Amino acid sequence: MKFATSFLIENLRKTGITHLFGIPGKAIVPIILEAEDQGIRFVLCRHESGAGFAAAGYALRKNTIGVAIGTSGPGATNLLTSAAQAKTYHAPVLFITGHPCMRDTGKAQGQDSTFFGTDVTKMFEPVTLFSARVERADLLQTYLTHAISTSLEGAKGPVHLSIPLDVLNEKMIPFELPEVEQTSYVSSHIDEVIPLIQVSKRPVILLGKGVHLSHAYEEIKLLIEIFQIPVMTTPGGKGAFPTNHPLSLGGFGLGGSTESDIYMLSGIDLLIVIGSKLSDMSLAGFTPEMLPKKVIHFDYDGMFIGRTIHTPTLCIRGDIKTNLNYILRNIPLLNEFHAKTTTSLKSMSTALFPVQEAAATLEQENVISKNIIVSEKSQPQNSFMTSKAAIKELQKYIPKKTVFFSDDGSHSFYAIKHLEFNEGSPFYFDDIFGAMGHSISYAIGAKLAGVDESIVCITGDGCFMMHGTEISVAVNENVNVTYIVFNNGCLDMVNKGMFHHLGRTDGTVFKTPVHVKQLAESLGAKAFRCVNLQEIKTAIKAAIEYSSCSVVELIVDPNEIPPTLKRG
Repeated sequence: MKFATSFLIENLRKTGITHLFGIPGKAIVPIILEAEDQGIRFVLCRHESGAGFAAAGYALRKNTIGVAIGTSGPGATNLLTSAAQAKTYHAPVLFITGHPCMRDTGKAQGQDSTFFGTDVTKMFEPVTLFSARVERADLLQTYLTHAISTSLEGAKGPVHLSIPLDVLNEKMIPFELPEVEQTSYVSSHIDEVIPLIQVSKRPVILLGKGVHLSHAYEEIKLLIEIFQIPVMTTPGGKGAFPTNHPLSLGGFGLGGSTESDIYMLSGIDLLIVIGSKLSDMSLAGFTPEMLPKKVIHFDYDGMFIGRTIHTPTLCIRGDIKTNLNYILRNIPLLNEFHAKTTTSLKSMSTALFPVQEAAATLEQENVISKNIIVSEKSQPQNSFMTSKAAIKELQKYIPKKTVFFSDDGSHSFYAIKHLEFNEGSPFYFDDIFGAMGHSISYAIGAKLAGVDESIVCITGDGCFMMHGTEISVAVNENVNVTYIVFNNGCLDMVNKGMFHHLGRTDGTVFKTPVHVKQLAESLGAKAFRCVNLQEIKTAIKAAIEYSSCSVVELIVDPNEIPPTLKRG
């Protein structure tokens, strides 16, 4: 008989796992050694949170389970934040943590992970779909089977197993996990969707990050063009629909467009929400005058459906791609509808022109909303390049086939408002949990999952100082990711929010700003520092072409007003 560790790794390998992410510790050393023996690469991260973030990025892009490991006690608690972040992304990640010794439970043990010390299993319960301690080797098969199937089935998400050192070193009978069938179902209310759309006079679609998670870009585009419905995107839904499409109104909520605000105020009778929990960031600026008569809400997780917008709501639960395919298959004369798309799009574009014209006028007059009027004291100075201008300049040199990971902060909302996409494209941004710095490692995991496209991570100096050392992981693993770091010497989003709503700011400005280029170079990355728009072209082209990790630091205006002040 072999040790439990051997069968643990063997079964993970058979699921398609090629990498484990973590930091060593006595309680998990057998896992690391066995993984290397069986050909699974152990990626040494710089913080356990970074390991969990990387495992989630790996899972999202490889469309399988990711694995993050941490030792007992603080190694496990450091993984909690990344587990919570994975849960909001519905990222299937198996978190494995250690424990010194099950036989000595109740005795004083260093980094005790039971209820006699730090009850790690209980801590993971709120941030995972399943959390358990494997107290005997003969329980490993049952618990591992349940953990992986729970993680991959249905809405997907993170799971956790605490496996003590002596259990890992127990001999046991061989076992093999059953293959997990990732089934998806069609909602029982799906046949009500088309009739509601057909009787609607002024519908609008709102796309969330669930579109990215289900990879439903083609289905979304086809549905929109057949029914000629204008489209908005939430912050997390950026990139789910081409921004240059005649039916695109741009974003709604934080980082949203004036066109979307005006259209919502024009009298909507049907709002079709696809893949969004409708968080306060997604609905920032939503007023009673925008309330639609009815809502159709597509989402795998129905927990928040009907809780934010109080109007008659049709709940369509299940995988977005599966449900949309059912709708498309049941549209009469589908090909005839689609053949007329080009002509119809031209007429719809003309119909939306008054909205676009009104939005441009409002922006010129700077009276878009009383919620985003700012004082003269906070207007940007001319000594710095603006983040808005920097985004537009970056756009010129970033390859069209690029996967974006964007961190939480003002920098992302400039990208959400001003980046343009010619087709549906992954733009990963979380408007629910929002752990600063998570995207730095998500990008690493995604690249190690075998992503062929260019990967760009948009982050800020605040995020970089939290998890920027994970760039060392990208360097050591020779990961080709380009990091764009907006540096304005402060925690910008909260800084501007405090000033706007309270008239003062405290604790948001760094007295000694980080020199990102120097820090990145000390970690082994190729780095550039841009203080004006002219320097961006050379820097970003060199960074994209570089074979390993590169960092482009942008020194931007600390007084520029971000598109985030709609949020109360």
